Amino acid sequence: MSYEFTGKLIEKFDAVQITEKFKKREFVVEKDEQNGSFAFNNVIMFQLSNDRCAAIDPFEKGMEVKVTFNIRGRKWEKDGRSGYASNLEAWKVELVSAASSSASVGQGMPPIPSEAESPVAGSDDLPF
Repeated sequence: MSYEFTGKLIEKFDAVQITEKFKKREFVVEKDEQNGSFAFNNVIMFQLSNDRCAAIDPFEKGMEVKVTFNIRGRKWEKDGRSGYASNLEAWKVELVSAASSSASVGQGMPPIPSEAESPVAGSDDLPF
């Protein structure tokens, strides 16, 4: 299952080679949210991995982005202790333009042709 989060890009970090076959790159997106009368700043760190590490390159701090991601989790054990880790694995990052965020139904659709431009108006070559 995938999720989406839209907000302002506030930080992007360099890619880090973890193993020979795995590298990751983290970035942070923030969004001001309202829960009833309580307002809070939601700051979320996402991770890109391997060939997707460059997906954040075109974006600058302050840009509004939409991140599509999966939630991943794992259990780890070390020195007799157990723990759990969760990760928000981003797989798509898109720019949110001012036009698309304020678009209403019908915007972006081709204009309706006038009666004179319509292929039906005055046409005798209809198949029926």
